[in-house]
Amino acid sequence: MSTPRRRVVILGGSGAMGRITARDFERTAHGALDVVIADRIPPLPGTAAGATFVEVDVTDPASLHGVLDGAFAVIASLPYRFNLQAMHGALAAGAHYVDLGGLFHVTREQMKLAGDFERAECMAILGMGSAPGILNVLAVRAARGMDTVQAIHCMVGAIDRTRWHNLPPLGFGYSPDTLLDEFALESAVFRDGRFVMVPPLDPAERIEVRFPSPVGILTLDSTLHSEVATLPLSFADRGVREVTFRQGFEREFMDRLAFLVRLGLVDSQPIHPGGMTPRQMLLALLGRFPAPTYDGEPQRSEILRTQVVGRRRGRLVIVNADCHAGPRAGWGIGPDIDTGAPPSIAVQMLAAGEIVLRPGVWFPEQAVPVDPFIRELERRGMRVVCRPGTAPRPATRRSSRPRRAASPRTRQPVS
Repeated sequence: MSTPRRRVVILGGSGAMGRITARDFERTAHGALDVVIADRIPPLPGTAAGATFVEVDVTDPASLHGVLDGAFAVIASLPYRFNLQAMHGALAAGAHYVDLGGLFHVTREQMKLAGDFERAECMAILGMGSAPGILNVLAVRAARGMDTVQAIHCMVGAIDRTRWHNLPPLGFGYSPDTLLDEFALESAVFRDGRFVMVPPLDPAERIEVRFPSPVGILTLDSTLHSEVATLPLSFADRGVREVTFRQGFEREFMDRLAFLVRLGLVDSQPIHPGGMTPRQMLLALLGRFPAPTYDGEPQRSEILRTQVVGRRRGRLVIVNADCHAGPRAGWGIGPDIDTGAPPSIAVQMLAAGEIVLRPGVWFPEQAVPVDPFIRELERRGMRVVCRPGTAPRPATRRSSRPRRAASPRTRQPVS
C-alpha cells in the first residue's frame, strides 16, 4: 500500500526565508512531501520548481482556511506579528505548526494555545529557525553531561566582506520590521531567576566576544528575542538562573542602526495622529534605492553560539556550542541557510517520526533530537563545534556608537 501524500504549506513562502525553506524541501525531501508556497505575491522564478503557489491573506480567516485545509504541517515564514493568526489557522485545519520565532512577547502569547493544540492532537514547535531554533538545540548539546545549569548565553555574530555596489545606507538580511524591533524595543533577560526588561542598546548589557575566524571579535548587544522566553522554562529543573541573548554585526552597520534608534527613526508610532510613522518613512526612503550588486562571490559568515555554564561532579564548566555558516553553506545559499533550513528539517523529521509526536506547544530544545538535527545541519554545509569556553566579558573598547543611558530604575520586571 502506498503512503498517502502529505501537504506542507509555507505561509510567506515567497519571502527571503520562505524561498530558502521551499528550496530546501525540493533538494532534501526528494518529493516525499507536497510543498505549497502561500503568499500575497508569487515567488521568484526558480524558487522551487516542484512547489505549488497559492495566493493567501493571512489576516483573513476564510482565505487562510482555504489554503491550509487538509495540510499536514504549516510553516509560518512571516513577520512575527502574524504568528498567532497562522497558529489559529493551523488549529482550524488540524495541522502541525512551525514558525521562526515570536520575538519574546508573541511567543509568550503563543504558549497559551498549548491546550488547544493538545485537544486538536496537533504539535506546534515555536521558534525553529536559527535564532531561535538552532541556538535552542545547541543549548541541549552544550549542557550534555552537566548535573546543573546556571546560565545560558545565546549569541549571534555576523560579518559581510562582500564587495557591494549601490549598497543602501542600511541593508537588511531579513524582515526589516523584525530587525528594527529587536534593537529598538526593550530586551528581555532572565536574571536571578526572573524575567526583567532592559533598555534598547543598553551599554551595561554589551559584551565583547571573540568568535572563530572569519568572524573574529565583535561587540554584541542585548536585543529582544524568543530564546529568553523558552530556555528558562525548559531548563528550570536543571536550576538555570540566567538566560541572555545578544547579537552583533559589523561596526559600520551597528553605528548607523544605533544612530537611527537614538534619533527615533525606527519608532512605530506616528508623530501626528493619522500620519506616517517614522519607521514607515525610513523604510519608504530605503525602498527608493536600487537593489545592490556585488563583485565576485558573496563573502558573508555567521556564527551561532550557545554558551552554557553549569556544574559537572561539583566542578564549574563552561561549554560553547557553535554553528558556523559560511558563504558556501546550503549549496551556495550562504548563512541564510541557517534560518531557512531548520523549518524544513523539523517538518521532515516530524513526518518521518524522528520527532516524537506530542500534541501541544513545544520549543526546539524540548522537541528536536539533538544529534540527528546536527547531522542535518552539517549535511547542508553548516559546521557544529563544541569546546570549552570562557565567561562573557563587558565590552571595554570605547565605542563611537551613541547609546541610551541605563539606570536600575529602567530595568522593569516582566509579569
